[in-house]
Amino acid sequence: MKNKHKYRIAGVIAGAVNGLFGGGGGIPLLVLLTRWAKLEEKKAFATCVAVIFPLCVVSAVVYFLRCALPLAQALPYLVGGAAGGLVGGRQGGRSGGRGRDNAAVTLPTAHDRR
Repeated sequence: MKNKHKYRIAGVIAGAVNGLFGGGGGIPLLVLLTRWAKLEEKKAFATCVAVIFPLCVVSAVVYFLRCALPLAQALPYLVGGAAGGLVGGRQGGRSGGRGRDNAAVTLPTAHDRR
């Protein structure tokens, strides 16, 4: 834990992104942990999951309390996201980090171009 201040700053940035957008804080967190704080990739991914899950729960509670959580509309995305998370989690250790990095950049970019 020699980079405590870097970890804290990365956490603040992830929390801010998650709070502003209701999710997505894991992307900057992963980049900051691996490239800036020099945390090993496997540990960085595990840390992201451990940090982002509670942040997403907090975001969901805030949206729920504001009566702005459309569960019926979100259900199809939740089912697909859970399935994709299971597949990605199982495949994560089998592919190199380069392919995963490329997919993390390419998929959102391709979606934006539609």
